[in-house]
Amino acid sequence: MEKSEFRRKLLSLVIPITMQQLMLSLVNVSDAVMLGFLNQDSLSAVSLAGQVQFVFNLFVFSVTGGISILAAQYWGINDKTSIEKIIGIGMKIMIPISIVFSAASFLCPRLLMKCFASDTILIEKGAEYLHAVSLSYFLLGISQIYLCIMKNCGHAGKSSLISSVSVVMNIILNWLLIFGVGIFPRMEIAGAAIATVISKAVELIWTMLVMIKKDSIKIRLSLCVHNDKLLKKDYRKYSVPIFGNNLVWGIGFTMYTVIMGHMGSDAAAANSIANIIKNLSICVCQGVASASGIMIGSFLGQGLIEKAKYCGSKLCRISLVCGLISGGAILCVIPFVPLFSSLSETAQGYLRVMLVVSSYYVIGKAMNMTVISGIFPSGGDTRFGFKCDGVTMWLVTVPIGIISAFIFKLPVLAVYILINIDEIVKLPAVYKHYKKYMWLNNLTQTESINEQFQPA
Repeated sequence: MEKSEFRRKLLSLVIPITMQQLMLSLVNVSDAVMLGFLNQDSLSAVSLAGQVQFVFNLFVFSVTGGISILAAQYWGINDKTSIEKIIGIGMKIMIPISIVFSAASFLCPRLLMKCFASDTILIEKGAEYLHAVSLSYFLLGISQIYLCIMKNCGHAGKSSLISSVSVVMNIILNWLLIFGVGIFPRMEIAGAAIATVISKAVELIWTMLVMIKKDSIKIRLSLCVHNDKLLKKDYRKYSVPIFGNNLVWGIGFTMYTVIMGHMGSDAAAANSIANIIKNLSICVCQGVASASGIMIGSFLGQGLIEKAKYCGSKLCRISLVCGLISGGAILCVIPFVPLFSSLSETAQGYLRVMLVVSSYYVIGKAMNMTVISGIFPSGGDTRFGFKCDGVTMWLVTVPIGIISAFIFKLPVLAVYILINIDEIVKLPAVYKHYKKYMWLNNLTQTESINEQFQPA
């Protein structure tokens, strides 16, 4: 594969996907900055309430993950009919899940908040946010299915544009509704939630307008109700391990937030800011990870095994470089910690150390994200991530975090360091599995591609 071809394909995917991830991260930044001007409790409460969105995203990523694996390969052979059948399978799963999250957030927000915090003020403020934002889960569940298809089927740029416009609208509405600018009422926390609902409604309407255009891939009601049996079997085979992986990783990561949330408002606020900065710093890494799945999946679907192998090797090295750059960017933020004036001096002290820890964390995160979430699933190798994250998080870091925080009652920063070793711990196992080349599979054919290629 020529380097120019590789660069062209990579950049055509990485740039729009990175922009999409960056814009999504900026929503959290705007929430943190604007709510921080109100008070630290508002910032902490919305950060903790955001864990419901985080858990919901685990289901979204699981459903779209299975769709991406098959859609990328069928797009490689230009089989639009099969892709529409795959959308139908995803919709049949995603719509009920979206309804459950919307209903739970609307009907029992306080009960949900008690899972993440013990402070009464944080629970009340977080419940106010969840009640107002509840409809967004239903809207998001549908729009993300189609945006995923667009990204995997040659329209990554348009998918990024839709998401970016939605984010910009969210940020502007945040400002107008949180502070009550001009004719808009001052709604504070509820304003941030309503801004999210409006922006997600616009995002969904736009995706539906794209879908109804001539020659666009369609969401067909008949295929949502009556799924293709063979494709449904393939979808389950590859998506169930993705769901398991997202579940064990996501709930484990949520446990980190629960641990920090129960260690006080200072710890919760500093942790929320550190997570936002981490998410901003790895936007390019997320772009590389998503691009790797699409590129390699397309090549594997066409039976271009050597091209897929070449891409995998190059993308691993690129992800390492991106991780190092991301870590350096986080370190550059440390001198600006005093600008987070809404944080107490204690919280600012926590944040400085958390950022140092994060600078090392993102290096391992970049590598693992590209390989586990991008390269392996592109060829149907989805079980390894489930096993790896299950062992690392639930047998190592989560027990260590709980024991250190609630039994030995170690200081906040000691606990934070201990719960952020998971990405580094699993690197050797990830590299060893990568070199087995079990991910080189053409999923659009009955025969295994491994019969055509035997690694040395």
